[in-house]
Amino acid sequence: MNKNYLKIFLFFIFFNFIILSNSHSDVLKPNINISPKEVVKIQLNALMKNDSPYKDRGILQTWEFAHPNNQRYTGPIERFKTMLKGDSFSMMLNHKENKVVEIFKNDEVATFEVTILGSDKNYFKFKWQVEKNTIDGPTKDCWLTTAVSQPYNLGSSI
Repeated sequence: MNKNYLKIFLFFIFFNFIILSNSHSDVLKPNINISPKEVVKIQLNALMKNDSPYKDRGILQTWEFAHPNNQRYTGPIERFKTMLKGDSFSMMLNHKENKVVEIFKNDEVATFEVTILGSDKNYFKFKWQVEKNTIDGPTKDCWLTTAVSQPYNLGSSI
């Protein structure tokens, strides 16, 4: 009888290990083939569906494409979540639509004007900057977000 309990116990440990190790496997990782504009679109589209398929998945995806210097300033991840859920950036979560327009780009930095329609039916505009990461590590030479401006409220869509 003890062997059966041991087998069941080991099965549950193995099952939980597999589930926990793969729980965020759907989050796209930065790579050198992703363009600056695609980085912004990946982040915005994730924030548009923040809680799908699980709570704060959009924020986690956005964090993955934050530059290491940005992560040092806005992190750790729990602090980043609090920042995005605060008054300054909460309109990004579960917004209805977005538009990304490139306003500057060279080999090292790209800046975009981003307009979103928040779930409250107000339009907001941001400046979004990405830079090619020069720090050694798995994201070296990848485009990553270094800054997002405070939002400018453009008013209601109604």
